[in-house]
Amino acid sequence: MARKSFSKIMKKGFFDLFIVWKDEFMHVITDAGVLIFFLVAPLGYPLLYCCIYNNEVAKEVPMVVVDESNSSRSREFTRLCDATRDVKVVGRCANMSEAEAALNEKKAYGIMLIPKDFNKNIVRGEKSYVMLYTNMSSLLYYKAFLATLTEVSLEMNEDIQISKMASLTDRQQEVEVTPLTYEHVTYFNPQSGFASFLIPAVLVLIIQQTLLMGISLLVGAARDRNTFRNLVPIQNHYRGTFRIVFGKTFCYLTFYAIVSVYLLWVVPRLFDLPQMGDRLTVALFMLPFLLSCIFFSMTLSAFVRDRESSFVIFIFLSLILIFASGISWPASAVPAYWKAFSYVFPSTFGIHGFVKMNTMGATLHDVGFEYLSLWVLTFVYFITACLVYRWQILRSERIYQQSLQKSTNR
Repeated sequence: MARKSFSKIMKKGFFDLFIVWKDEFMHVITDAGVLIFFLVAPLGYPLLYCCIYNNEVAKEVPMVVVDESNSSRSREFTRLCDATRDVKVVGRCANMSEAEAALNEKKAYGIMLIPKDFNKNIVRGEKSYVMLYTNMSSLLYYKAFLATLTEVSLEMNEDIQISKMASLTDRQQEVEVTPLTYEHVTYFNPQSGFASFLIPAVLVLIIQQTLLMGISLLVGAARDRNTFRNLVPIQNHYRGTFRIVFGKTFCYLTFYAIVSVYLLWVVPRLFDLPQMGDRLTVALFMLPFLLSCIFFSMTLSAFVRDRESSFVIFIFLSLILIFASGISWPASAVPAYWKAFSYVFPSTFGIHGFVKMNTMGATLHDVGFEYLSLWVLTFVYFITACLVYRWQILRSERIYQQSLQKSTNR
């Protein structure tokens, strides 16, 4: 008798779980707003983002020159800057007012000012300066200008030093000017490109944010369908907490298992982004990330009262999370309270782990801290999701009993 009873309970539980999965799946595919976040945004947004930054670095950035020295050496400095890959001298202005007008009209993004005493100071053996002005509309432009002027000034410094050593041999001049040779190597991003270091982090954040927004829309729609605006409908199939949580989770996993393959493997392959990680290792890492994102979204979305409020509450978090993750802004410069805040979100550990594996070729052992942290978040948010839905079940039953009692009294 006990075995039969247990068997019937298990069969009933799995049947209810399937009903919850089926209902949620139908709600997803019939809701245009949810499909935008579950399919259209994850499929289209990365392509747009990668197309914009596919060039990796800014080249031939326009710059104007104000040459107050008007000497052969100042003209040589200008020619060397114009000959580089990153900067293009588009004009020479008589004064700073004319140069500032060129910046305001977007004809140039930087101004190089060579002062009157530029050549005179060099001849005297004194320091000479070249001023750079940029409008900071793009950090890539600033980087191009700064790197170019630095390289040209170093090269000209060597030529000036060599010219004062005419009595020495070529080898002696070389040792005197550069006694210590060095080689600059940029690990994992040799071209110092913008896309290679930022887009992998953005792809992981897209998974969390679209899941959060999509599930919030589903919750808002569920409340709109319910007479009492409850999250859980009054049905026999929705009376078990685990059935609801697991049924909805399997539904979301059905979609995001495919979306994750597209985002984390197909998109980097299409745009030749770094892909050094083993696919199986990445898949094992993404499992707790997806589960933690789903349970996290189910927990937060339970407090959404209507479909529109999710945009107001959650959409502004994307920029905060990308900075707090320590990818686009140095983690050492992030205040401790913002770091603690970022640890609440699965994307923080997901971004670090995926970037290490995909871009740096790390193994699962190398990202053990991030991997364990994601499993901890999965467990914590699974508990909170179960508590939230258990509270919603009890609330639905209480409201239903109250409505029956009122109808009976009438």
